Amino acid sequence: MEEAIIPLIIATAVSVGVIYLSEKKIPLMPLIGAVLVGGFGGLTIYFQDKTFFYMKPTIINVLFALVLLYGQLILKTSLLKKILGEALKLTEEGWNVLTNRWIYFFIFLAILNELVWRTQTEELWVKFKVFGMLPITFIFTIFQISIINKHKIDN
Repeated sequence: MEEAIIPLIIATAVSVGVIYLSEKKIPLMPLIGAVLVGGFGGLTIYFQDKTFFYMKPTIINVLFALVLLYGQLILKTSLLKKILGEALKLTEEGWNVLTNRWIYFFIFLAILNELVWRTQTEELWVKFKVFGMLPITFIFTIFQISIINKHKIDN
């Protein structure tokens, strides 16, 4: 796996560089992704331990869930609304429902990643990460259309 980590780190850095050159700024999500790939990839190489790389999706999903939960419980606002509010116009109830669903979904993905990497082969985990997590997220997102439509505010 180490032979794949270095090219991944380089490709991630190049893609963030290309974004910066074309937009003169780096959006938050690609920047966070690049920092995490570089950090966990670096830890994997330094310690010669693949565990860091296996746990990256778990940690990212738990962090996303915690950030959204922090917004709901402490700030008393939907941070998802802060991110998507320009694109989606929803009632406050709609934002709360959607945010809670994403919190549960991120926790589900974290648990699923842990189950797969701890019980399956490295090859199967890689296939799951590449060909499983993205379709699962896409399907989950499609299932949110009904709640979006139900709470949509027409301008």
